[in-house]
Amino acid sequence: MLTLDHIAVLGTDLAGAMAYCQTKLALEMAAGGKHARFGTHNRLIGLQDRIYLEAVAIDHDAPAPKDARWFGLDHFSGVPRLDKWICRVPDIKSALKALPEAGRPVHVTRGELSWTMAVPADGQLPWDGLFPALIEWHVKDLPGDMLPKADRCLEQLVVSHPDASGLATRLAPFLEEPRIRFETAPTAALSATLSGEDMSWTL
Repeated sequence: MLTLDHIAVLGTDLAGAMAYCQTKLALEMAAGGKHARFGTHNRLIGLQDRIYLEAVAIDHDAPAPKDARWFGLDHFSGVPRLDKWICRVPDIKSALKALPEAGRPVHVTRGELSWTMAVPADGQLPWDGLFPALIEWHVKDLPGDMLPKADRCLEQLVVSHPDASGLATRLAPFLEEPRIRFETAPTAALSATLSGEDMSWTL
């Protein structure tokens, strides 16, 4: 079973991805860290319901990794935008038997955090990057529980794609999440609506 864990805004640099998140949500991002395995770094915002928002980009001061970076960051260009959704699984090996197109398991650590992420060999997730990234956490307390909670709740995540119905059908046996909607559209895109304090925000 796939459980929505977090959503990610990508940028060509972290400052731009952070600014996008902070401007869109009128919030300050909490500290994140560096991912030496993939030469990236991030900042975070805790949301309600155990979900969080990540701003992530290539760390241009870090050595290049030995293989492709996750989230397709080697090929990312343009303005910062919501670009990835990440689902938690209880057993990454079992998940990859059912959904092998998600990639190969790669173990990652950052500080006291430890997890295994499914990453395709070329870093590019299927369905033009809109297939969910799969993650198995190896920690007692999830980041979505530990991060300070902003008064923002994810109301809806829209996955738009020319073959949205195909992606929805592929994931249907494993995903039960009423907040996720698959929408047929000419181009691939991801958007999210958040609510709180009698207001709404769109990413």
